[in-house]
Amino acid sequence: CPCVPSEGAMMDNRFATALVIACVLSLISTIYMAASIGTDFWYEYHTVSPAENISEASRIIWEEFVSKDADEKTYTDALFRYNGTVGLWRRCITVPKNSHWYSPPGISKTDMTTNCISFSLSDQFVEKYIEPGNHNSGTDLNRTYLWRLQFLLPFVSIGLMCFGALIGLCACACRSLYPAIATGVLHFLAGLCTLGLVGCYVAGIELLHRKLPLPEDVKGEFGWSFCLACVSAPLQFMAAALFIWAARTNRKEFTLLKAYRVA
Repeated sequence: CPCVPSEGAMMDNRFATALVIACVLSLISTIYMAASIGTDFWYEYHTVSPAENISEASRIIWEEFVSKDADEKTYTDALFRYNGTVGLWRRCITVPKNSHWYSPPGISKTDMTTNCISFSLSDQFVEKYIEPGNHNSGTDLNRTYLWRLQFLLPFVSIGLMCFGALIGLCACACRSLYPAIATGVLHFLAGLCTLGLVGCYVAGIELLHRKLPLPEDVKGEFGWSFCLACVSAPLQFMAAALFIWAARTNRKEFTLLKAYRVA
């Protein structure tokens, strides 16, 4: 990067403050994105009927849920029945701790445990079908690519912010604010990726529920992991605006001052 020591010396408190705030916003957004990727509460299902009253058919559904060969309809039905939560990497259901599916006298029926199954890398790129669970119904391209994008976009977003941080370190080493423009542009692109992630996830959930409507006794809502991603996007945009403003304004003032001295 171009080293301009005199420009760094000309930086006043306004630009230094803007850079500090931008760095803090960038750090917070990175933490939020990492937390949202690593947690399982993007979407939550809440069942009104008691989870303890488990029939033999329900037991079969649970056993298929933990199977590696479970298709989309199978694990979605289990999510409906057992207060499921869905993340980008895992799906979880809440079931009684008693492995025999029967609570003998003296054991609390509210003694529950959460069981989670991870999506493998191949699961993230598997095709979605027009009729979930029916491989003969044809590929649903909209849901297929929405699912893939919601998996890829958060990693692209974090990667852009990390690359922007490296450019920021370069700017500090060169004592110049000008490379901060690139940092701002990368944060803006990261914000677009995060915004795209949120949009893809919402659209994917809506399309899935059109294929597999929620039962009457099941309520679905977006969880706090999804909210973290929603908050991360505006933080990235604000950090980008501060980086670009500080770099451009400081550069402009430095150029004007240099022209004034020459004159």
